[in-house]
Amino acid sequence: MATSTAEQSDKLDRSVIVTGLVIVAGMIMVVLDTTIVNVALDSLSTELDASLSTTQWVVTGYLLAVAVVIPATGWAMDRFGAKTAWITSVILFGAGSALCAAAWSIESLIAFRVLQGLGGGLLLPAGQAMIARAAGPQRMGRAMAILGVPVLLGPVFGPVLGGLLVEYTSWHWIFLVNVPVGVLAIALAVWRLPAGGALAERGRLDLRGLVLLSGSLVCLLYGLSRASSQGGFAKWSVLGWLIGGAVGLALYTWHSLNRGARSIIDVRLLTNRLFASGTVAVFLVAIGMFGGMLLLPLYYQTVRGEGALNAGLLLAPQGLGAMVAMVIGGRLTDRIGAGYVVPAGIVLGLLGTFPFTQVGVDTSYVWLSVALFVRGMGLGAVMMPTISAAYTKLSHDAVSRAAPTLSAIQQVGASLGSALLVTALTQRLTDQLTSQGIQTNGGGADQISSLQPDAMPVVGPLLADSFGFAFWVAFALTAMIAIPALALPRHAARNREQVPAAPGI
Repeated sequence: MATSTAEQSDKLDRSVIVTGLVIVAGMIMVVLDTTIVNVALDSLSTELDASLSTTQWVVTGYLLAVAVVIPATGWAMDRFGAKTAWITSVILFGAGSALCAAAWSIESLIAFRVLQGLGGGLLLPAGQAMIARAAGPQRMGRAMAILGVPVLLGPVFGPVLGGLLVEYTSWHWIFLVNVPVGVLAIALAVWRLPAGGALAERGRLDLRGLVLLSGSLVCLLYGLSRASSQGGFAKWSVLGWLIGGAVGLALYTWHSLNRGARSIIDVRLLTNRLFASGTVAVFLVAIGMFGGMLLLPLYYQTVRGEGALNAGLLLAPQGLGAMVAMVIGGRLTDRIGAGYVVPAGIVLGLLGTFPFTQVGVDTSYVWLSVALFVRGMGLGAVMMPTISAAYTKLSHDAVSRAAPTLSAIQQVGASLGSALLVTALTQRLTDQLTSQGIQTNGGGADQISSLQPDAMPVVGPLLADSFGFAFWVAFALTAMIAIPALALPRHAARNREQVPAAPGI
């Protein structure tokens, strides 16, 4: 009888699935919005009569707002409850989207994107915390696989939707599409998410810690953004921000060690070996795999001359591979542990990345699509199992403070990966062009976009070689995930029945 009960509790019951789907409904608009806006930057620049460097603040302002609010997510959930914090974040994002669609100038659009970012920054950590509490440790892998749907598929299908909207409608629709999705997400949350979750002893907001940690994240992300746009880390306009962010993190660590559990995020969570190894793994995954996702549409658009819509469609096999792996990987993570699943995912990720180290100007699309499917399987088998492993041994109360840590790590890792790969790409291209006696213009991603179509017969092979070099860097960064993966949990399937479920939200 006990065994039967344990087996029943080991299944994903309806309440966990419903909670996951409600969270996905909110998260999907945030993840899609990011990639859609990136596709539309040129159109926004033209329509609002602004320079591309000014228009870039539509992305940068959003990113910095996310950095400001992520550390406060845990406190907000403990103070007001998970359901209230979640609904508030969706309302902020939806309202910001509606205002963005009504923007009358580039300045107003940037301001409204900041409001969007305040909502978007709360959504991912709050969603992870709610699903982790609802599922419990014995079902964490499958539950997190549900959340992996928008995280991994958004960057694939966002460019497709963005291309369609930019090509066939006005720029206002890239923001308006979020509004009905937000209304649906709020209605589902009010109807289906369980109330409560606020702590009896709520405590005061750690304002000093919030300023230190949010300020540090802002400095780091802004510095990495500048590194991407300038194609390197050597300039003081980049290094100054990165050093400031590192100093701020050191000061926050000292503050948190002194304040303990009352700090906005307790750094002593990292004394949990499993959480620490999971955090490092998530950071390296974000650097290697998500950074590499920036290169894929760039290759198709610049070397192969595809538009945003076709480039998005060519990326679809990666999303399909991720879906397959998330379903299988989530179940295997719960049965045998992330320590077995993640290394297999790393191998798949490396196999799928290798063909892109050999790309040319006419590499077969069929071959690249097969490689992307395999790479997508690697993404699906690595990302969510590492996150689920990080939560496995945490107490119920610690989950709300652990979620912002992982979200911040993902944001910084993805930005660092993008900066590293853009730097590798542009510096290699500069060396190649210089060796051919060709003048270069701009720096960073601007250098790629400034290449003229009539120059591609000469520049195309050099650009393809540069992409191959950048993918070698992505290959090496992906291989590094194997180091923290050694510390992820492994266990026999029969032992899962003995793991108690975590309390509800």
